[in-house]
Amino acid sequence: MNAQQIMESEDWKRCADFHGHVCGGLAIGYKAATTGMDWLRGKRALDEELVAIVETDACCVDAIQVLTGCTFGKGNLIYKDYGKMGFTFFNRRTGQGVRLIMRPDTFRVNERQIELFKKNRDGSITDAEKSELDNLGVQRMTDILNIRAEDLFSMAPITAGMPDKARIDKSTPCSRCGEPTMHSKLESVDGALVCRGCLA
Repeated sequence: MNAQQIMESEDWKRCADFHGHVCGGLAIGYKAATTGMDWLRGKRALDEELVAIVETDACCVDAIQVLTGCTFGKGNLIYKDYGKMGFTFFNRRTGQGVRLIMRPDTFRVNERQIELFKKNRDGSITDAEKSELDNLGVQRMTDILNIRAEDLFSMAPITAGMPDKARIDKSTPCSRCGEPTMHSKLESVDGALVCRGCLA
């Protein structure tokens, strides 16, 4: 599908509705999710059949949640704070996986777009500049949706390192704040069990 067909599709509309707006990041997530699912020959997860490991907390992750069915609540969306456009997808039934990492020179930073982002953030952007920023964003999104997945991402099969299924553990009160905490998430400090919030 080309960008126009994607943007008219129900899948894209669901991603946009969930995320709240359309942008280049959402387009990257759309391409990552559809490419990963195609690679695994998988269908949207109803439970924990699929696993997505994301290495960023950017806009793209929302499209991945919508299209794959992987969510934090089910424990099959795992976030690793690496600051990379890296995405790993596993199919628990087959044991197969694939890691996608955005190619470094696919999309160079548009200096004008960055300049306008800053002006938008600090409130100094004019109406004409806002329109220019919107147009640059639409063009970037369209370019991403039109590019072939193999030109956007480096892809490698993964057969090891599939995460365990979500744990269900009893809660134990933290010895400092008294708040119920998953027992396996408590830390032992001087013989007392302390939640990570109190250790922060």
